[in-house]
Amino acid sequence: MDFLEQLNTVQREAVTCTEGASLIVAGAGSGKTRVLTYRIAYLLQQGVPASRIMALTFTNKAAREMKERIQKLVGEDARYLMMGTFHHVCTKLLRPEADKLGYTRDFTIYDTTDSKSVLKAICKERGLDEKIYKPGAVQARISMLKNSGISPSAYGANQQLLREDREVRLYEMATVYEQYQVRLRAANAMDFDDLLINTLVLMRTFPEVRARIQTQFQYVLVDEYQDTNYIQFLLVKTLAEPQNNICVVGDDAQSIYSFRGADIRNILNFRQQYPDAKLFKLERNYRSTQTIVNAANSLIHKNVHQIEKTVYSEKEQGQPLRLQPYMDDRTEALGVATAIQRQKHKGYDSFAVLYRTNAQSRVIENELRKLNIPYRIYGGTSFYQRKEIKDALGYLRLAVNPRDNEALLRIVGFPGRGIGETTMKKVSLNAIEHHKPYLDVMRRPDDTGLDVNAATAKKLQAFAAYMDGLNEQSETMDAYAFTEMVLRTSGVMTALALDRSQEGIDRAQNVQELLNAIREFVEQRVNEGVDYTPITDFLSEVSLQTDQDENLTDTSERVTLMTVHAAKGLEFPVVFIVGLEENLFPSQFAIKPSEVEEERRLLYVAITRAMEQCHLSFARQRFRNGTFNFASPSRFLNDIDRQYFEIQRPRNVETSTPRFTGIPVSREPEKPKTPVSNAQTPIASSWKEGDRVSHRVFGIGTVLRVYRDEVTENDKIEIRFDTQGTKTLLLTHAKLERF
Repeated sequence: MDFLEQLNTVQREAVTCTEGASLIVAGAGSGKTRVLTYRIAYLLQQGVPASRIMALTFTNKAAREMKERIQKLVGEDARYLMMGTFHHVCTKLLRPEADKLGYTRDFTIYDTTDSKSVLKAICKERGLDEKIYKPGAVQARISMLKNSGISPSAYGANQQLLREDREVRLYEMATVYEQYQVRLRAANAMDFDDLLINTLVLMRTFPEVRARIQTQFQYVLVDEYQDTNYIQFLLVKTLAEPQNNICVVGDDAQSIYSFRGADIRNILNFRQQYPDAKLFKLERNYRSTQTIVNAANSLIHKNVHQIEKTVYSEKEQGQPLRLQPYMDDRTEALGVATAIQRQKHKGYDSFAVLYRTNAQSRVIENELRKLNIPYRIYGGTSFYQRKEIKDALGYLRLAVNPRDNEALLRIVGFPGRGIGETTMKKVSLNAIEHHKPYLDVMRRPDDTGLDVNAATAKKLQAFAAYMDGLNEQSETMDAYAFTEMVLRTSGVMTALALDRSQEGIDRAQNVQELLNAIREFVEQRVNEGVDYTPITDFLSEVSLQTDQDENLTDTSERVTLMTVHAAKGLEFPVVFIVGLEENLFPSQFAIKPSEVEEERRLLYVAITRAMEQCHLSFARQRFRNGTFNFASPSRFLNDIDRQYFEIQRPRNVETSTPRFTGIPVSREPEKPKTPVSNAQTPIASSWKEGDRVSHRVFGIGTVLRVYRDEVTENDKIEIRFDTQGTKTLLLTHAKLERF
């Protein structure tokens, strides 16, 4: 048990206290993954069989890395662990029992793109306005309902939810939800949320299945527990019964996914759910300097709803956080790019630029390109979301699940075989009318009276016969051999080879890379002692990829650009956090106190990504929604203790006298300074309260006050316009006239 010597006192206690319920509150950079990994390794060393341990994570990458670490500690026994994402584990539990719920074990897993496609078709058939029933928004709404445990029937009976729909003109949302579920079941398919819900339904409906699963898994561990939703809470609770040897690890201060259904109450109320639970607080940060950790603490302590802890660092004191005001967003982007250029000796991969919304990346990208600074957008298009890859996977999906209508619609026209959109529209309408899969109608068009000529009917039957042949072969060939055969006989590889453009060459190479991935998958399974790997196993693995599992395969040095949400779990020597303005960070949609607290947690996550330097910035004007808007500094700047700041001289300020000294503040905690604030100090001005003014855009208005903002040190004027409401303008740019 030498590895226990690598842990500090609290970590060691959290690892070795294995019986009963445990809550491990792991502050940012406190070695959470190590504790979770070592706890599992410790269980194995104590003689617990790997097959009796279940570990639930939020990314396949996290599960893979933990399993690799455990193997290094205790050997090959680790490969028998039930470890993976909620969706991955639920899929493994569901497939052998799928027939009990009316599915076959080869059911398809629909990703977000598939779900949107189904919803788009439903809305189109019902004649619904796509501008109102946007597929992405409708899919997100349904996902939120499922995560909250609300079925279509319960939704249709919930007057409050229906009233919310009417307010945004989604009058048929309940019907769309119901039809969506009907289509999924007809296609022998589940979406990501169904995997969790159906596992819960399986255990609740069939006590013998529940007892078998609960008996098999003696210990249940959950990573990132603060990100669990209601259904995941119920799943974990059910899986851990009746032994309740449950260990959850997380940090309430990093709960930032409520928009996905995450419920922070799961971790805040854990000890109410399990009164005898042991609490361990991992408070030592191994990642960041003392100043960064202290600044983050001073911010997050402003939240009311939290588990009290004080994270600390024993690393060097470090540099103060640098706060930089800019005139506008372009100047901000240029300032960030220039600062990176000045420190490029650190290596471009040392830098990350974090922003609240994806739209902010455009202007930053422009300035980085101008200075020839290489960069990557983290969370871009996944390899498995590229068209040519989804086309290839579509053949494999339909081969193993002939009821997968979405896969059929994707592949029937590629390569071209004389079956056009008009024909497929007839097929789909006919199939829906007769409650049949599309392939059934194509196989026997006369049985349902499909309105096509003899030549078209022959083409449909030929395609169906080809797919039926693939279905038979899929049951006897391993994943790699089967895929190679499908790509060759379907004409996919030939069609790609005929396109000699650079894009065509890239697509062909991508499909070849898919084959490489399948070969590696099969080889890995052989090394694990699995003799035969069907293509269904690979399809499950691919469909359960998360947005954080797509590795940055380009190993060349590049600056990383990403949203703060995407940055969770990562770390960089130097971090730039841009756009710290009201209505941007915090978001304009954060109205309730709980929503503001989540935005504050989001900034806490951003700051704690930094290891050595953290740069904060805001712009006085930002181009949003097609126009320049004046901005105020984020209220969160006032939440960070002033002693941890160094305020930089503002850039591109049209004034003869510099207003910022740029002098670093004291770094000694015992000498607190005045915190950064949005205080508004009255100033002498030619304008005064009550003056009537004219503005060339906003029209006529009345001056309410004239003041100086202490953070931006900019003179501002607040005016109530007769027709445009109250506006706050920069005095030097307002161009007002007396009225």
